[in-house]
Amino acid sequence: MTSLATGKRVSKADVRLDAYGTADELNSFFGLLRNSLKNSGINCADKLDKDLCWVQNRLFDLGAVLAGADMEFKAENVCQLEGWIDEMDAELQPLRAFVLPGGNEQVALCHVCRTVCRRAERAALRAQEVAEVDAAALKYLNRLSDYLYTLGRVVTERLKVEERLWIP
Repeated sequence: MTSLATGKRVSKADVRLDAYGTADELNSFFGLLRNSLKNSGINCADKLDKDLCWVQNRLFDLGAVLAGADMEFKAENVCQLEGWIDEMDAELQPLRAFVLPGGNEQVALCHVCRTVCRRAERAALRAQEVAEVDAAALKYLNRLSDYLYTLGRVVTERLKVEERLWIP
């Protein structure tokens, strides 16, 4: 047994723990991604690091919300991600096919973060079945995975790595 932010005791197998534990796991992978990008020599590394640090702080907010803390997840967080996605999309060629994860370490880490984010979203949706989950938090996880997909493409472009496309 363990306690939620409200003090309520629940099983460690509770879906809410899975949700905020997966958000915490995602946050850890973000730390790894930040370090890898800093060491890569990527153009705009300082801005990316600042943006990713902001995301890490929002993931802690999200974890607190999923743990039942008395706080609201701000809808502006979703708008921030959408703005960054639009900025990144502006420097990319239109998508011709699905992109395969990989190419180099930094691109692969973007996709690891993306897939863990998708799992966190599914866990949060399961948690919503037993407790109220802030709608902005759910939308944030959805948009964050799109941000990470786009970031992977931008990192590919900036590091001049070959974009690997899915060939059905």
